[in-house]
Amino acid sequence: MRKTKTKVNSYQVKGDLNIYTVASVKEELMPIVNTSMITEIDLSSVQEMDSAGLQLLVLAKRESLAKNAELRLVGHTPAVLDVLDICDMAGYFGDPVVISSK
Repeated sequence: MRKTKTKVNSYQVKGDLNIYTVASVKEELMPIVNTSMITEIDLSSVQEMDSAGLQLLVLAKRESLAKNAELRLVGHTPAVLDVLDICDMAGYFGDPVVISSK
């Protein structure tokens, strides 16, 4: 029996993930989350993130869990790590966090 490989659908957040940008990011991101079994969100370009950005990531995770799919966050920037740390949410997402020595 051959195992099929599930395709990973990626989305890169370009720019900030805050109250000013979250609506447009949501419009692009959620169709990917809703149609993918594995979604990877690249946060490596995020310079600023606030609670609105965190709420969008929580929504994406919740929608993935509801359909038994996987959501991965990658490329955590210091701005993303700060919000996850302040809100004690890193464990909720469960992704490995690589801390740069820069």
